[in-house]
This record gives sequence, C-alpha cells and structure tokens, in this order.
Amino acid sequence: MKNDNVLWALILGISIIISAFILSYTFIRIRSLDNTLTVTGSARKRVTSDIVKWVGVFTRTVPANSLNKGYQQMSRDLNLVLEFLKKNGIDTNTVIISPVYLEQPWLYSDRQYSRDSILRQTVEVQSNDIRKITELAKNFQELTDNGVAFSTQSLEYYYSKLPELRINLLSEAMQDAKNRAEKIAESTGQKVGPIRSVHMGAVQVLAPNSTEISDYGTYNTSTIEKEVMVAVVATFYLK
Repeated sequence: MKNDNVLWALILGISIIISAFILSYTFIRIRSLDNTLTVTGSARKRVTSDIVKWVGVFTRTVPANSLNKGYQQMSRDLNLVLEFLKKNGIDTNTVIISPVYLEQPWLYSDRQYSRDSILRQTVEVQSNDIRKITELAKNFQELTDNGVAFSTQSLEYYYSKLPELRINLLSEAMQDAKNRAEKIAESTGQKVGPIRSVHMGAVQVLAPNSTEISDYGTYNTSTIEKEVMVAVVATFYLK
C-alpha cells in the first residue's frame, strides 16, 4: 500500500512537471509570435527610356456621295506620309498602318442636315532612336504643306530593361526595410531576428519626382526620364 502511494505521488509529480513545461513552452511560443516588427522598405532608380512609340493620324472629310474620291485622297496621303518617314531615316517596312476608319456623323448647317464622311488612318512607328522620333513628332510641317491633315495622336516612351531592374530594386528595398527595422529595434533595446514574412508591392514607373503611385502599379509613358520604384512590407522577429 505504501509502495502504491509512492508510485502515485511519483506519477503526479512527473505530470505536474510535464504540464508546467508544456505551459511554459506555449507561453514563450506565443510571446515569440507576438514579438515582431513590420516595416516598409523602398528603392528608386532614375532611368532613361530606350523605346519610343509614335502614333500619327491623318484625316479627310468628304461628302457622303464622294467616298470613292475620299479613299483615293487617303491613298495619296498615306504615300506622302511614308515618303516623309523614309526621307527621315525610318524603315517603312516596320511601320504599322491601320485600315482606313470611316465615320459618318450628322452635321447641322443652314437649317438642313447633311451627312459628311470622315476618313481616318493611323501610322505607328516604334524605334530606339528617341531623339529622332521625338523631333519628327513635333516637326511634320512638310506633310501639312503638301495638303495632308496630319497630327500626332500619341508619343509614348518605354524602358525595356524593367524586369532586370525590378529584381535589383527588390534586393535594395529589402535591405532598406532591414535597416529601418534595426534602427527601430535599437531604440527599444532589442535586435532584429529572422524575417517572418515579406510582401512586395507593385512596380511603379513614375515621372521624375512624382508621388502618384497606385496599389496596382503605374507606368508613366509621357516622359523620357523615369523613376522606377519598388516597395516591400517586411515583418521581422525581434530578439
């Protein structure tokens, strides 16, 4: 009987020790999970566009009963546009030419309705020669002097090495996040431990000195010079 009491006491003691260890481990584990720091890091780099896309448009307005003549004029205008591009060093085999678009709006004049036809066609040029295309997009008076109703529809600039730059900036943004975390942890007498999680934001391609960012990312095409920014949100354990 005495031996049974000793055995039960021993079992009870061991159970209490095990329970205390489990509770202690759980308590420390929970505190460890809560003991984290979340910071935002970012990196920027100024780049120069290396691709330009220029879209020009020319139009003709003709009476509805003179469509045939209008299409002939558009064909003449297209030839003049291609000659202009070729003369300025553009390989016309690379020019993207749209079909002729036809619009027939109702126009009101002298108390009567008339229906003129508007014929519209675009030409698109993509090039690595940023300076040349930018100048052509501004100076096409030769075409207007020859009777072509030409104008620039859009002029867009792109940076082709964005995927490679994104990887480098991501590394720099992570280092920036860690540096910020270390400064904050130092002020509280703690140190930064292993990283718990990290979330990368969308890539922002901005005009120089711009702050117009978006959760879904932005891509400014209006300026030759650009700033590419990447941001990360990182959570670190503290120790």
